[in-house]
Amino acid sequence: MADLSRRQVTLDEVAERAGVSRSAASRVINNAPHVSKAKRAAVLRAVADLGYVPNATARALATQQAGAVVLAISSDSPQVFADPFFAEVVVGISAALEETELELMLLLATSSRGQTRLEQLLRTRQAAGVMLMSMHGDDPLARLAEKSDVPVVFGGCPIGFEPRYYVDADNRGGARLATEHLIGSGRTRIATITGRMDEGAGSARYKGFQEALAVAGLDASRVAHGDFSEDGGTAAMRELLRQHGDLDAVFVASDQMAVGALQVLKEAGRSVPGEVAIVGFNDIAGARHIDPPLTTVAQPIQSLGREMARMLLALISGETPTPLILPTRLVRRGSS
Repeated sequence: MADLSRRQVTLDEVAERAGVSRSAASRVINNAPHVSKAKRAAVLRAVADLGYVPNATARALATQQAGAVVLAISSDSPQVFADPFFAEVVVGISAALEETELELMLLLATSSRGQTRLEQLLRTRQAAGVMLMSMHGDDPLARLAEKSDVPVVFGGCPIGFEPRYYVDADNRGGARLATEHLIGSGRTRIATITGRMDEGAGSARYKGFQEALAVAGLDASRVAHGDFSEDGGTAAMRELLRQHGDLDAVFVASDQMAVGALQVLKEAGRSVPGEVAIVGFNDIAGARHIDPPLTTVAQPIQSLGREMARMLLALISGETPTPLILPTRLVRRGSS
Protein backbone atom coordinates (compact mmCIF):
# COMPACT_ATOMS: atom_id res chain seq x y z
CA MET A 1 0.00 0.00 0.00
CA ALA A 2 1.20 3.55 -0.75
CA ASP A 3 2.59 5.57 2.17
CA LEU A 4 -0.30 7.92 2.93
CA SER A 5 1.36 9.56 5.93
CA ARG A 6 3.53 11.88 3.87
CA ARG A 7 0.72 13.61 2.03
CA GLN A 8 -2.91 14.58 2.44
CA VAL A 9 -5.27 11.64 2.08
CA THR A 10 -7.98 12.24 -0.53
CA LEU A 11 -11.68 11.60 -0.33
CA ASP A 12 -11.35 9.09 -3.19
CA GLU A 13 -8.97 7.01 -1.07
CA VAL A 14 -11.42 7.07 1.84
CA ALA A 15 -14.24 5.96 -0.46
CA GLU A 16 -12.12 3.17 -1.93
CA ARG A 17 -11.11 1.90 1.51
CA ALA A 18 -14.74 2.00 2.68
CA GLY A 19 -16.06 0.35 -0.49
CA VAL A 20 -18.54 3.16 -1.19
CA SER A 21 -18.95 5.89 -3.80
CA ARG A 22 -17.10 9.17 -3.38
CA SER A 23 -20.42 11.02 -2.99
CA ALA A 24 -21.51 8.64 -0.21
CA ALA A 25 -18.21 9.17 1.59
CA SER A 26 -18.65 12.94 1.28
CA ARG A 27 -22.16 12.78 2.77
CA VAL A 28 -20.90 10.82 5.77
CA ILE A 29 -18.00 13.19 6.41
CA ASN A 30 -20.32 16.20 6.16
CA ASN A 31 -22.92 14.50 8.39
CA ALA A 32 -25.56 14.60 5.68
CA PRO A 33 -28.76 12.51 5.93
CA HIS A 34 -29.83 9.50 3.85
CA VAL A 35 -26.76 7.32 4.39
CA SER A 36 -27.14 3.76 5.63
CA LYS A 37 -25.68 2.80 9.00
CA ALA A 38 -23.39 0.27 7.32
CA LYS A 39 -21.96 2.83 4.87
CA ARG A 40 -21.57 5.42 7.61
CA ALA A 41 -19.67 2.96 9.78
CA ALA A 42 -17.44 1.88 6.88
CA VAL A 43 -16.55 5.48 5.98
CA LEU A 44 -15.81 6.50 9.56
CA ARG A 45 -13.62 3.43 9.95
CA ALA A 46 -11.72 4.35 6.74
CA VAL A 47 -11.30 7.95 7.94
CA ALA A 48 -9.73 6.68 11.17
CA ASP A 49 -7.53 4.12 9.44
CA LEU A 50 -6.17 6.57 6.86
CA GLY A 51 -5.99 9.65 9.05
CA TYR A 52 -8.16 11.64 6.66
CA VAL A 53 -8.56 15.35 7.52
CA PRO A 54 -11.54 17.01 5.76
CA ASN A 55 -10.92 20.22 3.86
CA ALA A 56 -12.43 23.00 5.99
CA THR A 57 -13.54 25.06 3.00
CA ALA A 58 -15.22 22.08 1.38
CA ARG A 59 -17.02 21.20 4.60
CA ALA A 60 -18.31 24.74 5.00
CA LEU A 61 -19.55 24.72 1.41
CA ALA A 62 -21.17 21.32 1.81
CA THR A 63 -23.14 22.39 4.87
CA GLN A 64 -24.21 25.76 3.43
CA GLN A 65 -24.99 24.82 -0.18
CA ALA A 66 -28.36 25.69 -1.67
CA GLY A 67 -28.99 22.06 -2.60
CA ALA A 68 -28.49 22.51 -6.32
CA VAL A 69 -25.89 22.61 -9.07
CA VAL A 70 -26.41 24.56 -12.26
CA LEU A 71 -25.88 23.59 -15.89
CA ALA A 72 -25.62 26.90 -17.75
CA ILE A 73 -25.64 26.83 -21.55
CA SER A 74 -24.87 29.84 -23.72
CA SER A 75 -27.71 29.69 -26.24
CA ASP A 76 -30.36 32.05 -27.58
CA SER A 77 -33.10 29.42 -27.67
CA PRO A 78 -34.81 27.33 -24.97
CA GLN A 79 -35.00 24.62 -27.66
CA VAL A 80 -31.34 23.86 -26.95
CA PHE A 81 -32.42 21.52 -24.17
CA ALA A 82 -34.36 19.49 -26.77
CA ASP A 83 -31.19 19.06 -28.84
CA PRO A 84 -30.22 15.36 -28.68
CA PHE A 85 -26.65 16.31 -27.74
CA PHE A 86 -27.59 18.39 -24.71
CA ALA A 87 -30.33 15.94 -23.76
CA GLU A 88 -27.71 13.19 -23.47
CA VAL A 89 -25.39 15.49 -21.52
CA VAL A 90 -28.20 16.08 -19.02
CA VAL A 91 -28.77 12.32 -18.73
CA GLY A 92 -25.08 11.85 -17.86
CA ILE A 93 -25.09 14.66 -15.30
CA SER A 94 -28.26 13.34 -13.68
CA ALA A 95 -26.73 9.87 -13.37
CA ALA A 96 -23.70 11.27 -11.54
CA LEU A 97 -25.90 13.30 -9.17
CA GLU A 98 -28.25 10.41 -8.44
CA GLU A 99 -26.53 9.39 -5.19
CA THR A 100 -26.27 12.95 -3.88
CA GLU A 101 -28.75 15.38 -2.33
CA LEU A 102 -28.10 17.90 -5.10
CA GLU A 103 -30.72 18.94 -7.63
CA LEU A 104 -29.89 19.99 -11.20
CA MET A 105 -30.93 23.44 -12.42
CA LEU A 106 -30.86 24.34 -16.13
CA LEU A 107 -30.08 27.91 -17.16
CA LEU A 108 -29.77 29.68 -20.52
CA ALA A 109 -26.87 32.07 -20.06
CA THR A 110 -27.14 34.16 -23.24
CA SER A 111 -30.08 36.49 -22.50
CA SER A 112 -29.48 39.48 -20.25
CA ARG A 113 -31.71 37.89 -17.64
CA GLY A 114 -29.82 34.60 -17.84
CA GLN A 115 -26.45 36.35 -17.59
CA THR A 116 -27.59 38.34 -14.58
CA ARG A 117 -28.90 35.21 -12.90
CA LEU A 118 -25.64 33.35 -13.49
CA GLU A 119 -23.59 36.28 -12.22
CA GLN A 120 -25.71 36.30 -9.05
CA LEU A 121 -25.21 32.57 -8.57
CA LEU A 122 -21.46 32.94 -8.93
CA ARG A 123 -21.13 36.01 -6.73
CA THR A 124 -23.51 35.05 -3.92
CA ARG A 125 -22.84 31.29 -3.82
CA GLN A 126 -26.53 30.45 -4.19
CA ALA A 127 -25.57 27.12 -5.75
CA ALA A 128 -23.14 24.41 -4.72
CA GLY A 129 -21.47 24.50 -8.13
CA VAL A 130 -21.84 25.45 -11.78
CA MET A 131 -21.19 23.67 -15.09
CA LEU A 132 -20.77 25.92 -18.14
CA MET A 133 -21.18 24.83 -21.76
CA SER A 134 -21.11 26.48 -25.20
CA MET A 135 -19.37 29.66 -24.17
CA HIS A 136 -19.05 31.97 -27.21
CA GLY A 137 -15.84 33.83 -27.92
CA ASP A 138 -14.13 35.57 -25.03
CA ASP A 139 -17.29 35.43 -22.91
CA PRO A 140 -16.95 37.59 -19.76
CA LEU A 141 -19.02 35.00 -17.90
CA ALA A 142 -16.24 32.48 -18.42
CA ARG A 143 -13.71 34.85 -16.85
CA LEU A 144 -16.09 35.61 -14.00
CA ALA A 145 -16.56 31.91 -13.39
CA GLU A 146 -12.82 31.35 -13.16
CA LYS A 147 -12.55 34.02 -10.44
CA SER A 148 -15.58 32.85 -8.48
CA ASP A 149 -15.42 31.09 -5.12
CA VAL A 150 -18.13 28.74 -6.38
CA PRO A 151 -16.76 25.51 -7.91
CA VAL A 152 -17.03 25.71 -11.70
CA VAL A 153 -16.44 23.07 -14.37
CA PHE A 154 -16.45 23.82 -18.10
CA GLY A 155 -17.85 21.48 -20.71
CA GLY A 156 -15.30 22.09 -23.44
CA CYS A 157 -12.65 24.82 -23.61
CA PRO A 158 -13.82 28.36 -24.39
CA ILE A 159 -12.07 30.34 -27.11
CA GLY A 160 -9.21 32.42 -25.76
CA PHE A 161 -8.18 30.66 -22.58
CA GLU A 162 -7.93 27.26 -20.92
CA PRO A 163 -9.93 26.98 -17.69
CA ARG A 164 -8.57 25.19 -14.64
CA TYR A 165 -11.28 22.53 -14.61
CA TYR A 166 -12.91 21.17 -17.75
CA VAL A 167 -14.06 18.04 -19.53
CA ASP A 168 -13.87 17.93 -23.31
CA ALA A 169 -13.86 15.48 -26.21
CA ASP A 170 -11.00 15.09 -28.69
CA ASN A 171 -12.75 17.29 -31.25
CA ARG A 172 -9.66 18.00 -33.34
CA GLY A 173 -8.56 14.37 -33.49
CA GLY A 174 -12.09 13.23 -34.29
CA ALA A 175 -12.37 15.67 -37.18
CA ARG A 176 -9.04 14.40 -38.55
CA LEU A 177 -10.37 10.82 -38.36
CA ALA A 178 -13.49 11.80 -40.30
CA THR A 179 -11.58 13.64 -43.00
CA GLU A 180 -8.92 10.93 -43.30
CA HIS A 181 -11.72 8.40 -43.76
CA LEU A 182 -13.11 10.41 -46.68
CA ILE A 183 -9.65 10.76 -48.21
CA GLY A 184 -9.03 7.02 -47.77
CA SER A 185 -12.24 6.23 -49.64
CA GLY A 186 -10.92 8.08 -52.69
CA ARG A 187 -12.65 11.43 -52.26
CA THR A 188 -10.57 14.41 -53.37
CA ARG A 189 -13.00 17.37 -53.47
CA ILE A 190 -13.90 17.42 -49.81
CA ALA A 191 -15.92 20.23 -48.23
CA THR A 192 -16.85 20.97 -44.65
CA ILE A 193 -19.77 22.51 -42.80
CA THR A 194 -18.32 23.97 -39.62
CA GLY A 195 -19.98 24.54 -36.29
CA ARG A 196 -19.93 27.92 -34.61
CA MET A 197 -16.41 29.23 -34.93
CA ASP A 198 -16.63 31.22 -31.68
CA GLU A 199 -17.05 27.94 -29.77
CA GLY A 200 -14.16 25.68 -28.87
CA ALA A 201 -15.69 22.57 -30.46
CA GLY A 202 -16.44 24.33 -33.76
CA SER A 203 -12.96 25.78 -34.02
CA ALA A 204 -11.21 22.52 -33.07
CA ARG A 205 -13.19 20.42 -35.56
CA TYR A 206 -12.41 22.85 -38.37
CA LYS A 207 -8.69 22.69 -37.52
CA GLY A 208 -8.78 18.88 -37.62
CA PHE A 209 -10.39 19.01 -41.08
CA GLN A 210 -7.73 21.43 -42.33
CA GLU A 211 -4.87 19.35 -40.92
CA ALA A 212 -6.02 16.15 -42.61
CA LEU A 213 -6.35 17.83 -46.01
CA ALA A 214 -2.99 19.58 -45.64
CA VAL A 215 -1.22 16.28 -44.99
CA ALA A 216 -2.90 14.79 -48.06
CA GLY A 217 -2.07 17.82 -50.20
CA LEU A 218 -5.74 18.52 -50.96
CA ASP A 219 -7.63 21.80 -51.31
CA ALA A 220 -9.30 22.92 -48.06
CA SER A 221 -11.18 25.95 -49.46
CA ARG A 222 -14.61 24.30 -49.75
CA VAL A 223 -16.07 25.67 -46.51
CA ALA A 224 -19.48 26.83 -45.31
CA HIS A 225 -20.15 27.89 -41.75
CA GLY A 226 -23.05 26.54 -39.71
CA ASP A 227 -24.27 26.78 -36.14
CA PHE A 228 -24.69 23.12 -35.06
CA SER A 229 -28.44 23.19 -35.85
CA GLU A 230 -30.35 21.29 -38.55
CA ASP A 231 -31.41 24.58 -40.17
CA GLY A 232 -27.80 25.72 -40.13
CA GLY A 233 -26.76 22.53 -41.92
CA THR A 234 -29.47 23.06 -44.53
CA ALA A 235 -28.37 26.62 -45.31
CA ALA A 236 -24.67 25.71 -45.37
CA MET A 237 -25.19 22.75 -47.71
CA ARG A 238 -27.10 24.92 -50.15
CA GLU A 239 -24.26 27.43 -50.08
CA LEU A 240 -21.69 24.68 -50.74
CA LEU A 241 -23.63 23.41 -53.76
CA ARG A 242 -23.83 26.95 -55.15
CA GLN A 243 -20.16 27.72 -54.60
CA HIS A 244 -18.57 24.29 -54.99
CA GLY A 245 -20.87 22.14 -57.08
CA ASP A 246 -18.03 19.73 -57.86
CA LEU A 247 -17.67 18.49 -54.26
CA ASP A 248 -17.67 14.74 -53.72
CA ALA A 249 -17.64 14.59 -49.89
CA VAL A 250 -18.60 16.69 -46.87
CA PHE A 251 -17.41 16.53 -43.30
CA VAL A 252 -20.20 18.04 -41.21
CA ALA A 253 -19.29 19.21 -37.70
CA SER A 254 -22.46 17.83 -36.07
CA ASP A 255 -25.04 15.15 -36.78
CA GLN A 256 -27.87 17.68 -36.48
CA MET A 257 -26.36 19.72 -39.32
CA ALA A 258 -25.73 16.51 -41.29
CA VAL A 259 -29.49 15.80 -41.22
CA GLY A 260 -30.13 19.14 -42.93
CA ALA A 261 -27.28 18.59 -45.38
CA LEU A 262 -28.57 15.18 -46.42
CA GLN A 263 -32.02 16.60 -47.13
CA VAL A 264 -30.55 19.28 -49.39
CA LEU A 265 -28.50 16.70 -51.29
CA LYS A 266 -31.61 14.57 -51.83
CA GLU A 267 -33.53 17.60 -53.12
CA ALA A 268 -30.63 18.36 -55.49
CA GLY A 269 -30.67 14.79 -56.82
CA ARG A 270 -27.20 13.96 -55.47
CA SER A 271 -26.91 10.35 -54.37
CA VAL A 272 -25.32 9.58 -51.00
CA PRO A 273 -22.77 8.08 -50.81
CA GLY A 274 -22.51 7.50 -54.58
CA GLU A 275 -21.92 11.09 -55.66
CA VAL A 276 -21.34 12.73 -52.28
CA ALA A 277 -20.13 11.03 -49.10
CA ILE A 278 -21.16 12.49 -45.74
CA VAL A 279 -19.59 12.16 -42.29
CA GLY A 280 -21.07 13.80 -39.19
CA PHE A 281 -19.93 14.28 -35.62
CA ASN A 282 -21.40 13.27 -32.20
CA ASP A 283 -23.19 9.97 -32.99
CA ILE A 284 -26.51 11.07 -31.55
CA ALA A 285 -29.07 8.35 -30.91
CA GLY A 286 -30.85 8.92 -34.24
CA ALA A 287 -27.73 8.82 -36.44
CA ARG A 288 -28.17 5.15 -37.30
CA HIS A 289 -31.79 5.71 -38.35
CA ILE A 290 -31.10 8.47 -40.90
CA ASP A 291 -31.46 7.48 -44.58
CA PRO A 292 -28.77 6.49 -45.34
CA PRO A 293 -27.45 5.67 -41.84
CA LEU A 294 -24.91 8.32 -40.95
CA THR A 295 -21.19 7.67 -40.73
CA THR A 296 -20.09 9.84 -37.83
CA VAL A 297 -17.49 10.54 -35.20
CA ALA A 298 -18.71 9.23 -31.88
CA GLN A 299 -17.95 11.09 -28.73
CA PRO A 300 -19.19 9.69 -25.38
CA ILE A 301 -21.85 12.35 -24.82
CA GLN A 302 -23.39 10.89 -21.66
CA SER A 303 -19.90 10.33 -20.29
CA LEU A 304 -19.13 13.99 -20.97
CA GLY A 305 -22.01 15.02 -18.72
CA ARG A 306 -21.23 12.37 -16.12
CA GLU A 307 -17.55 13.35 -15.89
CA MET A 308 -18.41 17.05 -15.68
CA ALA A 309 -20.66 16.33 -12.71
CA ARG A 310 -18.08 14.06 -11.09
CA MET A 311 -15.42 16.72 -11.45
CA LEU A 312 -17.76 19.29 -9.92
CA LEU A 313 -18.52 16.97 -6.98
CA ALA A 314 -14.80 16.51 -6.44
CA LEU A 315 -14.32 20.30 -6.30
CA ILE A 316 -17.23 20.66 -3.88
CA SER A 317 -15.56 18.04 -1.69
CA GLY A 318 -12.34 20.06 -1.60
CA GLU A 319 -10.34 17.99 -4.07
CA THR A 320 -8.27 19.24 -7.01
CA PRO A 321 -9.14 17.22 -10.12
CA THR A 322 -7.28 17.45 -13.41
CA PRO A 323 -8.81 18.36 -16.80
CA LEU A 324 -10.12 15.41 -18.82
CA ILE A 325 -10.17 14.81 -22.58
CA LEU A 326 -12.50 12.01 -23.69
CA PRO A 327 -11.62 9.94 -26.79
CA THR A 328 -13.54 9.99 -30.06
CA ARG A 329 -13.87 7.25 -32.67
CA LEU A 330 -15.18 6.83 -36.20
CA VAL A 331 -18.42 4.85 -36.67
CA ARG A 332 -18.81 3.73 -40.27
CA ARG A 333 -22.30 3.47 -41.71
CA GLY A 334 -23.96 3.91 -45.08
CA SER A 335 -23.41 7.59 -45.81
CA SER A 336 -19.72 7.21 -46.78
